[in-house]
Amino acid sequence: MAARMLLLPLFVVAALLAAVEVRAVEFSIRGFWMIMLEQGEGGNFVKRGRDGRQVGGWGRWGEDRFRGKSCARLQLDAVASEALSGVVYFEIGSTTWGEARKGGAMGSGGGLEIKHSYLNWNIPSTRIKCRMGIQRIALPDFVTNASQVFDADVAGVAFSLPLSEWASMTAFWARPFNDNWTDEEIPRRRNFQDNADVWGLTLPLDSDGFRVTPWGMMGAFGANAFRAGDEYYGRNAYLTGGLGLSPAFYMLPQRGVAHARAYATAFWLGVTGEIAVADPFRFSWSADYGSVDSGVSALNRHGWYAAVLAEYKLDWGTPGIYAWYSSGDDGNPRNVSERMPSMEANNEGSNKLSPFGMLGTWTVGRDALLGFTFMGTRGLGVRLADIGVFDRQTHTFRVNFYQGTNAAGMAGYITGRKTIDGYQGHVPAAGRQIADFNSVNGYGLYLTEDDYAAEIGLRSDFQLSDKVHLLMEANYIALWLDQSSSVWGGYDRADGSRVHANSTRDAWNVNLSFIYLF
Repeated sequence: MAARMLLLPLFVVAALLAAVEVRAVEFSIRGFWMIMLEQGEGGNFVKRGRDGRQVGGWGRWGEDRFRGKSCARLQLDAVASEALSGVVYFEIGSTTWGEARKGGAMGSGGGLEIKHSYLNWNIPSTRIKCRMGIQRIALPDFVTNASQVFDADVAGVAFSLPLSEWASMTAFWARPFNDNWTDEEIPRRRNFQDNADVWGLTLPLDSDGFRVTPWGMMGAFGANAFRAGDEYYGRNAYLTGGLGLSPAFYMLPQRGVAHARAYATAFWLGVTGEIAVADPFRFSWSADYGSVDSGVSALNRHGWYAAVLAEYKLDWGTPGIYAWYSSGDDGNPRNVSERMPSMEANNEGSNKLSPFGMLGTWTVGRDALLGFTFMGTRGLGVRLADIGVFDRQTHTFRVNFYQGTNAAGMAGYITGRKTIDGYQGHVPAAGRQIADFNSVNGYGLYLTEDDYAAEIGLRSDFQLSDKVHLLMEANYIALWLDQSSSVWGGYDRADGSRVHANSTRDAWNVNLSFIYLF
């Protein structure tokens, strides 16, 4: 009986697909090739570490200061009709030249992955469109163009339905993680309670000169979805990690977390909008709130984020000013984290406000030095976008100023200067009990309210021909870290030994990318 119930939905889908009129299939291919060269320094903002050793190379991920990379993406569309089509999207790379594990060494071979693979079809006799398979699912953000909550290539099903000339609705279910956990002590429990699922709904409303999209998403995450050994938010054998859901640092009683619920629950609510009725003036905004509840306060996370943008389009370019704010942690690592959680944020969208500090590069170059998202920061920025003084070239220049919103008192717990009797620290990103400003946050830096940064960047696009572009990105981030003994500075241990402060430095990077679009 159970098997019949499981097969029933498959027969229903098969019957619906059979009802879709199928004609001769038309195939088309599109994509791009990209070759990039880059040089940079200061990727982790440390010149000499606490142990006195000088940091070499780029400073992050074991990279050299100079490197070459290549990437190619090929999308194959198979279109039977307006009501039925399929898409396969391949990615070759990103390949670092000379690096064997990334297919760049002589004789090592390149890496090929399926980025998208999905089926588009219309439910017969309705206006409902369905997309099934590995696809990009993204929540909207009209300010950054890159969701601070969920924007990912993920397996799932999405339905869209037009409600009127100015309103539509999209609903989705996605399964980011499942069957990745291995219990080494009890093998028969392998893959037990390790699925992570999300369900979302967006309601785009669009009229002349005005659009707004409220949205909501909820999730359920098994207790073993991200587990590694005793670490609830660890990186398991398949490197799946809930770093966007977990606190950057938390402390638990030494007895562990056996009382966490079998499934954590999460929800997010947001609204983003844009007003362009006074064109060429445009004003946009975005506001999100999110929460994760595992049943254990220290493992939980909730918070909010808001951003605004105002810009005015001129003949020669578009000047704009913008600001954002996101909540930060208080000074208690034993309670819920006050930074808004996220699920694989900005995976595909390029953050238009911060191409170097956040995930914002258009290329395979370096970015996300301060974070994948704005969580735990606030800031103000100005930009001159799409400057087109000369023919067949555009330039965008921006300056951003950051300040952390996390309590300065958290730094002492993170570095091990402060402890709590009977409690043990946990750093999911690093897999240890203590960390530092540049290692505790798996998605960038952990900035306190006493820490500041400034980002200056220029992106230039030179159109060499109809399908060939030369893209240049030059970026610089200055960091002002509070190196006093009460925050990130050196301190004396209880045994009398000395922990030295980091010697910090600024970060910069320049890259040139040759891009062929077809």
